[in-house]
Amino acid sequence: MLERLQYIKLEPGRILDAGCGEGHGAERLAERYPRAQVLGLDFALPLLQAARGHDTWLRRVLKRARVDYLCADFASAPLAAASVDLAWSNLALHCAGDPLPAFKELRRVLKVEGLLMFSCYGPDTLKELKCAFAARDGAPHVHSFIDMHDLGDMLSACGFAAPVMDMEVITLTYADVDALLADLRATGQQNVLAERRRGLTGKGVFGAMRAAYETLRRDGRLAASFEIIYGHAWKPAQRQTDDGRAIVTMHPRRAKGV
Repeated sequence: MLERLQYIKLEPGRILDAGCGEGHGAERLAERYPRAQVLGLDFALPLLQAARGHDTWLRRVLKRARVDYLCADFASAPLAAASVDLAWSNLALHCAGDPLPAFKELRRVLKVEGLLMFSCYGPDTLKELKCAFAARDGAPHVHSFIDMHDLGDMLSACGFAAPVMDMEVITLTYADVDALLADLRATGQQNVLAERRRGLTGKGVFGAMRAAYETLRRDGRLAASFEIIYGHAWKPAQRQTDDGRAIVTMHPRRAKGV
């Protein structure tokens, strides 16, 4: 996402990193735009505390990569309307059960001609793990992430202009399933589906999952796919009210000869 910014003509005065986590992306944005105010927003207070720990006294003295952090939900940001030039969200929107309210909120805080830029997981993410669990257990263990085209439709429905969507699949390999599960836990990924099994998942299910996953081993490694969806769109001038009435701008008529 940072590499893509070099192709976009933008000099933001204020940047919002929605779902900033431990602040690594917010710090990079502050380094790229040293004159901008960068706000990192996340609902997980422990992550924000870790992010603030990165702001050492030397950085404060040098006024380098300074970021201010807010603890809040990105679907209800404590920011004024039209107060942000760049709304940025890297691998966070999939944490929302429904991204639509988040898109609406990010559009609200963006200024006219402001840019929304985001990434999130797509439906082919962890497809190998999903199939391995399904070989023995009918209960869902992996989220079904939203398709790229549906996210693009949401952007248009929210009133964003010129949405651009694309994706790539990144494949990581692991020595065994436990290494993959440890990675997922370390990044805070958990099964929070409403239809998930509420009791403990037995050893039999995990054993069957491991056996099924082993059939996918290639060159001594187990693959795990991550579909990464990228999107960006601009906030245009509002053309209609929330209840559907058209907004018409009237300009006074110029006198003849002026």
